[in-house]
Formats: sequence, structure tokens, C-alpha cells
Amino acid sequence: MKNERGFALIAVLLVLAFVAIIGAEFAFSMRLEASAARAYKENLIAGHLAEAALEQAIREIVADYAYVGLADEKDRDIDKDCPLVFYQRANVERLKSLPRRNVPLGGGQFSYCITDEEARINLNTAPADRVHRLLDALGIEKADRDTIVDSLADWRDLNEDHRLNGAESEDTYLKLPVPYRSKNANLDSVSELVQIKGFTPKLLEGVDGKPGLMAFVTVVTQNQININTAGREVIRALGLGDAEFSDIEQSRRNRPFTTVSGRFGGRGFGVTSRTFRVEAQGIIEGQVRARLTAVVQKRTDQNGENVVVREWSGVR
Repeated sequence: MKNERGFALIAVLLVLAFVAIIGAEFAFSMRLEASAARAYKENLIAGHLAEAALEQAIREIVADYAYVGLADEKDRDIDKDCPLVFYQRANVERLKSLPRRNVPLGGGQFSYCITDEEARINLNTAPADRVHRLLDALGIEKADRDTIVDSLADWRDLNEDHRLNGAESEDTYLKLPVPYRSKNANLDSVSELVQIKGFTPKLLEGVDGKPGLMAFVTVVTQNQININTAGREVIRALGLGDAEFSDIEQSRRNRPFTTVSGRFGGRGFGVTSRTFRVEAQGIIEGQVRARLTAVVQKRTDQNGENVVVREWSGVR
């Protein structure tokens, strides 16, 4: 009888332990499922917040402006990391910017930055010497510059004959672990650069807080560069020196150029822009949960002015 009671107690304890294990596993699964559902919901909201940021950026871009420039460093209302501003024609008066950082909306916030796409070098139309000078301004060694420029030209030309330092399908790209062919056409997006010989992630994205090549190139603009927004590297790519850039910077610090004349005339400069890059973020509980980058272009057609998205990456 004692042995039977002992066995029954052990059986009850085993059943209770089994039930406890199942209960703990069920509770863990429920917590995991709830966390996954919450993360999915927050990521979805963050994606919509980033898209809302893009829409507000477009709202700024469609405004009736005459000139595009950079805000003065003394301007307290402007984000120093995103200083692009718009000016009206009358008295070159600056238009008031919409809030761009940590704008509350619904269950989170959004931030965005507008930069001038027409302050960048178009790799589809720029001559080789201009690309060389841009790479030199970024501190790229000559041997690497030769490889990059020739490989870019080979990627865009219509044949499979590679240049001295270039690359084509048979000799380079088809020998890779994941083979592909040279495009033999103009780039449709700057994201294609990762496929071209010489364009390393370090070159494209930058290191140690320094911007990479992606910050200075585009494939969707015309040859004209906005003198009011172009940076030192782009100015040097156009064949001007540091002294001339300092003159440009000093002149546009007080007010934007309304015309390009004198020694800067005929150098490929303009005074306004119609194509912009928007980098948007969706923020939940202080953390960036979604990002998107879009290149948008202001156009005028038979229906009036509108904005066309030329490139899009990130949230869909």
C-alpha cells in the first residue's frame, strides 16, 4: 500500500511538472507572438510615417519658388544637416520651411531632409575628366581613378571592348561567383554603381564620417549645376579651384545668385533646381524604424505643374 501511494504521488508530480512545462511554453509562445505582432504593427506605422514625410517634402517642393539655395549658418530655424531652402523671386525673399525634424503624427514621428539633386554630377552625361576631378577631390588614388572611370565608360558604352583599365562581361563580370553581363547602356539609378568594377562600398558610402561618392552623383539631371547649392567637391569637378569656391560660398552666404555671369558664366552653372533627393524616416518611440529615399522632379506639362518620382528605395 505504501509503495502504491508513493507511485501515485510521483505520477501526480510528473503530471504537474508536465502541465507546468506546457503552460510555460504556451506563455512564452504567446509573448513571442505578441512581440512579433507589435513589431509588425510598429514597422507598418513607421513605413507610413516615412511616406508622410515624403509627402510633406513634396509639399515644399511644389511651392512657387524662383531660386534654390543654402541657408545661412546663422539661421536658427534651419537644420544644419539639411540646409536647403527655397526663395521667391521678389526681393529674393526666403520661403518659410516646414518643420522637418521629429514631426509628430499619429503614433510616432517623422523626419526628412531635402537635398539638391542638381548640385550633383550626372554620371550619364559628365565627361571623363569631370569624373576624374570629382574622384580626386574625394581623395581617390590615380590608379583607382583610372579603373573607376574606364569601368564606368565600359558599363555605359554599347560594345564589349574593354578599355585599358576598364571591365566588360567576358573578362570580369561573367567570372564572378554570381555572374552577370555589363549593361552597355546608361545607368537608370545610382544604385547600379555597386555592380561596376572599382565602385567599392567604402567609395560609395564613405568612411569615418566622410561622405562617399553617392552624395555627389546622380543620373537623372541635366548637365547644369546649381551654383547656389553645389559643394566644394562638385565645384572642383567642374574645373574651378578652392579660391573660386570660396568666392562662390562667400557670395551666396548673404543671398543666392540670381544670375550667373562674369568669370562663372559659361561654366555649366544655373541658379535654381527642379530635381531633389528626399531622405525620410519613420520614428516610433524615439527609434528610426523605417527609411526611404526618393528622387523627385518638378515638371510642367499640359495639366500644370506636378512632381514625378524618378527613383525610390526603402519603404514600399
